[in-house]
Amino acid sequence: MTYQLYYWDGIPGRGEFVRLALEDAGAPYVEVARGDEADGLGTAAMLQVLGSDHDAFPPFAPPFLRDGSRLISHVANILLYLGPRLKLAPAEEGLRHFAHGLQLTITDLLAEVHDTHHPISAALYYADQQDQAILRAAAFLKSRLPKYLGYFERVLQQNPRGSAHAVGRTTSYVDLSLFQLISGLLYAFPKAMRHFAADYPALAALHAQVPGRRRLARYLASERRLDFNQDGLFRHYPELDRAPARRRRPREPLQGS
Repeated sequence: MTYQLYYWDGIPGRGEFVRLALEDAGAPYVEVARGDEADGLGTAAMLQVLGSDHDAFPPFAPPFLRDGSRLISHVANILLYLGPRLKLAPAEEGLRHFAHGLQLTITDLLAEVHDTHHPISAALYYADQQDQAILRAAAFLKSRLPKYLGYFERVLQQNPRGSAHAVGRTTSYVDLSLFQLISGLLYAFPKAMRHFAADYPALAALHAQVPGRRRLARYLASERRLDFNQDGLFRHYPELDRAPARRRRPREPLQGS
């Protein structure tokens, strides 16, 4: 069965988190919006599904995935569905729920990343809200980003089966998503992320190891892998990339005399 992935053409965005799982597993899939209209594909085909007035379970927005008669929307929900099928989720039920929770936390962080350049409305251009974006980005880099990255670092460090993976002892879709998240942050905030490897060594090691996976390495080197750009979720505006996001390390305990 060939999966159908629906997402906007030209930007990696949230769709890339699903692509990475499909590509890593070598699963057959079609990018509907990138296809030829003569074949019943293209952006118009995706918009037709979004605007359907007869589908019992219509999606709100891309990305969404079609698997036969099933239509699954939202990145975390799609990966929850695909994970066991692609062997990218733990076999243990409790760990699968934990993995889903981590993916939902990544979703929360992505929303905050988006709001650094569109803090008022996605319907307005960046130039129309630049002053507010500068304030929002500064607050994000100072407090929110270190909190999220510190949490994911702790998850890796406290994994009883080793810090090489977020959940369990083998690669899961969460590891792939963390790779994409960090790649996007390095693109959007290179100055703020300059101490990333020193402050979050386990996350840095994960980010370095994921691209070495055989199928993923081929995908990342191919034309199918879209570059980050100024139309996507992660955008690089120099005026927003100012303060370094340093990790707040706990103070050393006082030594007794």
